[in-house]
Amino acid sequence: QVQLVESGGGLARAGGSLRLSCAASGRTYRSEVMGWYRQAPGKGREMVAVIRWAGDYTYYEEAVKGRFTISGDGAKNMVYLQMNSLKPDDTATYYCSAGGLNWYSLGMDYWGKGTLVTVSS
Repeated sequence: QVQLVESGGGLARAGGSLRLSCAASGRTYRSEVMGWYRQAPGKGREMVAVIRWAGDYTYYEEAVKGRFTISGDGAKNMVYLQMNSLKPDDTATYYCSAGGLNWYSLGMDYWGKGTLVTVSS
């Protein structure tokens, strides 16, 4: 099992920035990729950004490209999401996730409990 704990959510103004952190523990060697997903009120969960622990690729949802940056520190088992130029549409609960290289087709295997991000206009 892999345990994931998010932190760093909160309230920000439009145009502002927040940095989310995710601490991974347990059998982290089972997970080859880490990701951030989000779920806005009344909407389904959507992928935001994914990174491979090896650091050789990242993947972003179109709406956050150029504004959000995912990064990881394998030595510390930490994954981060730097969110700049925030918009009210970014308001959502953000979830940290972990999975295998087939995450795109099979989905992620492990999930955190989420951290709420609220962006005011």
